[in-house]
Parts: sequence; C-alpha cells; structure tokens
Amino acid sequence: MEPKEDFNANKTLAEVVQSKNTRLWEAFPVLLANAAHEYSFDKDQVLKNLTTREDQESFQDLLLLSLALYQYYHLSFDWSNQLKKQLSDRDAVLLQKFRNNIAHGDIFYVGKKRFIPDRLFEIFNNYFKKDAEKTKQLKEKYEELSLEYALSQVFSPKQKELFKKKLNGELLNKTEREYYSRAVKKKVSALANPNLHRLAQKLMQY
Repeated sequence: MEPKEDFNANKTLAEVVQSKNTRLWEAFPVLLANAAHEYSFDKDQVLKNLTTREDQESFQDLLLLSLALYQYYHLSFDWSNQLKKQLSDRDAVLLQKFRNNIAHGDIFYVGKKRFIPDRLFEIFNNYFKKDAEKTKQLKEKYEELSLEYALSQVFSPKQKELFKKKLNGELLNKTEREYYSRAVKKKVSALANPNLHRLAQKLMQY
C-alpha cells in the first residue's frame, strides 16, 4: 500500500518516543503495527528524527517491547522477522526478558517508565478487535455485492425483488404469487439442484 502523503508514520513514531508519555508508550506496539501495515515504516527514518542517544535507546527498547508482545500473541510479520534477525546479543537478551515479563504479568521498565502487562493487553486487544470488526464488515460487504451481481445474472429486476421478498418471509399479493410460481420458482429450483451446482463448479475450473 502506498504511504499517505499527509501522514508521516516514521516522524509520528519518533514524536511518540520523544513525548516520554507513558500512555503513548503503552500504545507503541499498536502504533508500530499500524504504521508497518498501512504506511511505510522505516527504522532508519525514525532514528533520523531522534537526535539524542537517550531517545534512540528508548526507541530501540520500545521496538523490543513490541516484538515481545507480538511473540506473546504468536503474531509474525515479515518486517518484524527482519528486525529480529538484526538484533544484537544485548537486544536478544532484553527481548527475551520483556517476553518473560509479559508472559508472567510482571511489571517492568522501559526508559524509566513503568509498564503493566495487563495495560498492554487491553490496548492491544482493543486494537485487534476493531481491526477484526472492520475486516468482517468489509468481507460481509463484498459477499453482499457478490450476491447482488450473481442474482442480477439470473433474475430480472422484478424477479430479483420477488426472490428477496420470498426469502425474507414477506407476503406476496396474488399477482406476485402467480408470477413467482410461473417464472421465479423454476429458476430457484434449478439453482438448488446439487448436480447443476456441482457441474457449474467444475466448469469454473477450466
């Protein structure tokens, strides 16, 4: 996905680090995952926006915290796997320490900031819950549009209207019932034929 021109994810991540705000730091794993997913996260670009050694070290530790949380949830991303391959021995040890703290619910510190695993879980779970709901809504919308297209290939607009009314249990007037029995019901019976469905699926493979 192309990065949005009006939003600089790397600069925003740097500003979060510089803020030294505990609440923002707790949300860093979510911000990082979102930046990597929707924008162009670049570790080197974030570091360019961090001018002090303290901020650079805090950024590295927040990266390790994020990787530890992803590991806890058994999440694996190409970009996070690349980061893990580049870890120094010191960072690998700290990553495992964060992972153990998170797994056991132990309070730990990053840049003198106190972290409580339950808070990290709450923020992370809320993010993925919303993300899952969004994905579900998009999937449902796609299926709805796909069904509309399929119905349009089989039924005329009037036939499609009667099909939906019948499906929804709505009452049909005498004229509609007669037309449904004469024109729509035959098509529905054909669509419901398992042999026809099997053959259609087979033809779709060619």
